[in-house]
Amino acid sequence: MKAVILAGGAGTRLWPLSTEEKPKQFHSLVSDKTMLQEAYERVSFLSPKDIYIATNAKYVKYILDQLPTLPQENIIIEPALRDTATCIGFAAAIIQKQYPEEVMAIVYADHMVQDKEEFTRKLKAAEKIAIKDNTLNIVEVEAKSPNTNLGYVEIGEEIEQVNGESVFTFKKFTEKPDAHTAEGYIKSGNYLWNTGYYVWRASDILERFKKHLPDTYERLMRMQQAIGTDHEAEIIEMEYPACEKISIDYAIMEKLMPEEVRILPATLGWSDIGTWETLFRELCDGKSNITKGDVQFQDSSGNLIYNYAKGQKIHILGLQDTAIINTGSDILVCPLKESQNVKKLVK
Repeated sequence: MKAVILAGGAGTRLWPLSTEEKPKQFHSLVSDKTMLQEAYERVSFLSPKDIYIATNAKYVKYILDQLPTLPQENIIIEPALRDTATCIGFAAAIIQKQYPEEVMAIVYADHMVQDKEEFTRKLKAAEKIAIKDNTLNIVEVEAKSPNTNLGYVEIGEEIEQVNGESVFTFKKFTEKPDAHTAEGYIKSGNYLWNTGYYVWRASDILERFKKHLPDTYERLMRMQQAIGTDHEAEIIEMEYPACEKISIDYAIMEKLMPEEVRILPATLGWSDIGTWETLFRELCDGKSNITKGDVQFQDSSGNLIYNYAKGQKIHILGLQDTAIINTGSDILVCPLKESQNVKKLVK
């Protein structure tokens, strides 16, 4: 199995720490390691030669610095921002050319996963199913709240156990439903959050591109044929930006038939860290405040205070449910519940 870590997003809702120049995956948010390093360690059951990072050119310097054991040739550079469908299709084309029957796993550099052992078990079970059934397999987690920023998958019945892991049939995908629909999903108990942890043969997902995204597929094939030739860079620079800009969920996953997909439910301690409030909720664990750096607080609770400025100390008194982020050049102060709107400040 090859693992492809997607590490090209900007994460503007975590401004001022996460910026277009240095997004959240290259910062330490949930531990002393960066989120990219956490993701790389999460797939360390694989050899470094079997791990790929998909990103854009301006972030290569961070990857080389933070992942010294990663082979440089395993950095897949996106020439343009064309969303996850093109990125994943390009990675599949690269892997399939060198390893025609290889299984690939898609994981993310900006997710929080607390149970690494379960994560490993689920990916290995999904790999076995991909080899056995040629299905597209997804590791999904319990939907705990009507979050409209996430995708949902409706599961059917349990059909087998693989490596001791339960495998379910798939009914349908819904990407980012409205609040009323999401509330109904939670009440039904039949829906999981879509993590985007896909495990499939590279050749199998490319067949779905051929069916559901034919123009992008033809461009992917032209890029694949050019790999290793004198015209590789020229062809990729010409074809990649012309691919349709669309997510893998809208382009492929929502169009699949039930028999094409298998679902592996998991817990994982998973979160897509998209806002300061989400980060606080995941880390609080009964703590009254979450802090980094030099911070002093009194009579305060429910705060997330990250101080990255050297030589400066933050003092808080009588403060509740607030985010304070000091990068040394910018300071954000907002109620945690408003942190989902931080991207408005960025604009």
